[in-house]
Amino acid sequence: MGLVIFGASGDLTMRKLIPSLYSLLQAKRVPKSFFVLGVARTEYSDEAFRTYLKEKLQEHLKDEEKDTETVSLFLSHIHYHTMDPAEEKDYNGLKSKLLELDEVYNNPANYIFYLSTPPNLYGIIPKHLSAVNLNAKGNGAGIEENIRRIIIEKPFGYDLESAHELNLIYEEAFTENQLYRIDHYLGKETVQNIMALRFSNGIFEPLWNRRYIDRIEVTAVENLGIEKRGGFYDNVGALRDMVQNHLIQLLALVTMEPPAVFNAKTFRDEVLKVYQSLRPLSPQDIRTNVIRGQYTASKANNERQLKGYREEEKVNPQSRTETYVAIKVAIDNWRWGGVPFYIRTGKQMPTKVTEIVVHFRKTPHSLFGDAPANALIIRIQPNEGVALKFDMKTPGSGFDVQQVSMDFTYNKLGGVPSGDAYSRLLEDCMRGDATLFTRSDAVEASWTYFTPILKAWEQDEKIPLHGYPAGTWGPKMADQIINDGYSWTNPCKNLTDTDLYCEL
Repeated sequence: MGLVIFGASGDLTMRKLIPSLYSLLQAKRVPKSFFVLGVARTEYSDEAFRTYLKEKLQEHLKDEEKDTETVSLFLSHIHYHTMDPAEEKDYNGLKSKLLELDEVYNNPANYIFYLSTPPNLYGIIPKHLSAVNLNAKGNGAGIEENIRRIIIEKPFGYDLESAHELNLIYEEAFTENQLYRIDHYLGKETVQNIMALRFSNGIFEPLWNRRYIDRIEVTAVENLGIEKRGGFYDNVGALRDMVQNHLIQLLALVTMEPPAVFNAKTFRDEVLKVYQSLRPLSPQDIRTNVIRGQYTASKANNERQLKGYREEEKVNPQSRTETYVAIKVAIDNWRWGGVPFYIRTGKQMPTKVTEIVVHFRKTPHSLFGDAPANALIIRIQPNEGVALKFDMKTPGSGFDVQQVSMDFTYNKLGGVPSGDAYSRLLEDCMRGDATLFTRSDAVEASWTYFTPILKAWEQDEKIPLHGYPAGTWGPKMADQIINDGYSWTNPCKNLTDTDLYCEL
C-alpha cells in the first residue's frame, strides 16, 4: 500500500505524520507492500529527502523509540517526487512514479492520498487525481478492487457554503467511503474512552439524561499564544480552529445516543443526529449567548511580559480575530431538553487543559447544608483520566460535609502507552475503518449551526470583541452566559489532589 503525502516538506508531515508512520512500522502494523511517496514543489532526491527526514525523526521521536536499524528500514520505504500539486499536467508523472514503486513493493495499485497542504489545494488535488484515474478503484489492468482513499486535514471549509462546495468536488472524484476527513482529537485514547465510560458502565448510562444532569461544560484551553502561526490564525480564529470541529465533536460524544451496534455507519449516524438537534441560534442568542475575546498584553503573575494578540508576528494591528470563544448551546431532543451546555476555548489561558465536566443535579432536599453537587470530570489532556466528585462527612462532631474525589488516571495502567492519535487514525484508514473520521453530512450539519455566528460577527459591528489579559481565564462577560449563579470550572493542570494544590 502506497501512502502519497502531498505537502511532504511541510511542518505537519515532519512533526506528526512521519513519526506516526515510523511508530506503525516499528510495531509491525503496516502492510508488507507499504511505502511512502512524499510529494511537494521543493526539489529533493530520494536520498536527500531521507537524510532530511532522519534529522527530523531524531528531533521528534522519544528516546525509547529511537532504533538505528528500524530507522534505516523505515527510511528505505520513503521516496520523493517533485511536482506542483496545483498543476494538472504534473499528475501523469506522479502516476508513472507510483507504477514504478508498485513493481518494487509488489503493491496492487493500492493508494492513500494525504492532503497535508494549504487548504486552497483541498479542492484542486482531488480533481487532478481524478483526471489521471488515480481516484478509481480499477486501474485498467484487470484489478477491480484497488484501494483508493483520500485523507483530508481540517479545515473542512470556512463556512457552510465553502464546505458544501468542497463536498461536491469530493463527490465528483471519490465516493463517500473513500473520504477520510481526519481530526486528531478523535484519535486520542481518552476521547474514545468517553464512549467506553458511557456505554460499558451500567452505573452511568441510567443517569445520563436531563433528569439527573444539570449542565455540562466542555473546555479546551492553552497557555500559549499563536506562536509563529499569525498569518494562518488571523484568517481563521478560535471558532473555526477549535469550536466547529474539536469541541462540537467532544460534545457529540458526550450526548449521542448509544448505537445499536458499533460500526462506522451507526456511530457516525448518532453523531449526525446530535448536530441536527442543536437549537439554531437567533440573532439575539448570538449577542447574549456567544462571547468572543482577544488576549491583550499583560504581565503574567508579575513575572514576564506577555504580548497582546495584535502585537504577534504577521497579525493585523487592527485585527478583530477572536482568540477566545464561549457559547451556551442547547440540544433539542428527549434526552437533553432543558440542559444547558457550555463550550469554550482560548489562547493564553493560565494552563493547558482539555476536559469535560458533567454536573449532576443536587439532591432534592439537603440534610447537611448546602452540599456541593456531584460532578464527573473527563480529562482529555494532560493527566488523562476521570474523576468523580461526591460528598462525604468530615471526621469529628457534627455533620459537616465536604467534597472528595474518586479518580482514575491512565498512568495507573502499568505504563501502557495510550498511543499516538495520528498513528491510530492512519492505521484505521489503512484498514478501511472510517468510524473516527468525519462524514460529509456531519460537516455540513456542524457548519449549519456555526455559520450564522460568523456572519453576525462580520455584519454587526455592535457585537463586541472583549479584551482579556493574557494569562487569565478570558473575558468576564463569559461568566454571564451561565445560568443560576453558577460559574465556569477553571481547571487545574493536575486532575487529582486539587483540594490540596492547583498546578497551573
